[in-house]
Amino acid sequence: MPHLLVEWFDDMDGSDETAALARGFTQEIVSQLVKFKDIVVVQPLGQVGPDVRYVVAGSVDMSDESFRFRVRMLNRADGSVLWAHSYDGTTRVPDLLKVQADIAADVATSLAQAYGAIFEADAKRIVPGAPNDRAAYFCTLSYYSYRAGFDPEARPSVRSCLEKAVERFPAYSTAWALLSLIYIDEVRFRYPFDSTSSTPLIDRAVAAAARAVELEPTNVRALQAQMIALYFKGEIDAAMRVGRRGMSINPNDTVFLGEYGYRLALSGNWREGCLLVAEARKRNPGPLAYYEVGLAVCAYFSGDIRQAVMWIKNANTSGNALYHVIAAAIFAEGGYAADAAGERAWLMQHAPGLVTNVRQEALLRFGRLEDAERFLRSLRKAGLEFSN
Repeated sequence: MPHLLVEWFDDMDGSDETAALARGFTQEIVSQLVKFKDIVVVQPLGQVGPDVRYVVAGSVDMSDESFRFRVRMLNRADGSVLWAHSYDGTTRVPDLLKVQADIAADVATSLAQAYGAIFEADAKRIVPGAPNDRAAYFCTLSYYSYRAGFDPEARPSVRSCLEKAVERFPAYSTAWALLSLIYIDEVRFRYPFDSTSSTPLIDRAVAAAARAVELEPTNVRALQAQMIALYFKGEIDAAMRVGRRGMSINPNDTVFLGEYGYRLALSGNWREGCLLVAEARKRNPGPLAYYEVGLAVCAYFSGDIRQAVMWIKNANTSGNALYHVIAAAIFAEGGYAADAAGERAWLMQHAPGLVTNVRQEALLRFGRLEDAERFLRSLRKAGLEFSN
């Protein structure tokens, strides 16, 4: 896994106050970074080992009423700057601790989350003749690449890679978690839904996620997998308990934030869940279409169809059949007859099995029957025919 060295931040003024603030920023950022279990955080205590690939460094300037904090992440091998940002804040005592915590959370999120600067840098690395024990980590990178576009053709190879990874490295919690998520994707993105093959896959997903959590109870990716697997097994209350636990461990992991918000909304808590989805989209540097589709659904259920149309048109997931189902419902409900007809034609050509079985698909995803029925009524307005 990537090792990240956090150096003590520099005091640019030479004053005791600035030195204290610089040390405080260093410790606060370390405390936020260690919540991300896909990286190893180290500090400069003696000689730094060869495993350290990335370095975080920074500096602080202060005036009577404000400060400026500059931070950057470098490639340790060649000193190239991979990410940099500056932050301004007030030195008023009531505000200072909160501002410091907020800045540290933003830095940690920008660097260490699934589509953050560290993973982006690692995905671009070329490692000729890499030893086999790196294969498991590169499987996790291939998962995130697949997840960025939900490419169904990539799913079998990613699944195979992760299955081999957990076989060779049975204590690798993150690999178990991502394998669980792949199993769930095979259920929720395979059309038509087949309970005969899907039920065993959901059970395997639950078991893989449980193994991930058992190995590393504070691994947020493991908790994400367990939350989603339990949700699709129909154990919604248990899924929400896992979600709340993950949020308490690391509220700065925006991938988890968005998934928990999505599950919370679909389970019937639309207001709280949709606020979390919106926050995830705002803070996540990775692919945004998944969140934008979620916000379209949120707007649909709040009755703001104009906003729903805006979000669904903004999302770029035209290869995903569920996107077209959601778009058909939104366009039909808003009276966009031509757009709804276009979505209906796409679905009949590319995913007729999904249309035939769309009621079961809706019941699989919505936690409340009344929400599923409302959505299905909109699909009927779009001209889609399916069994009750």
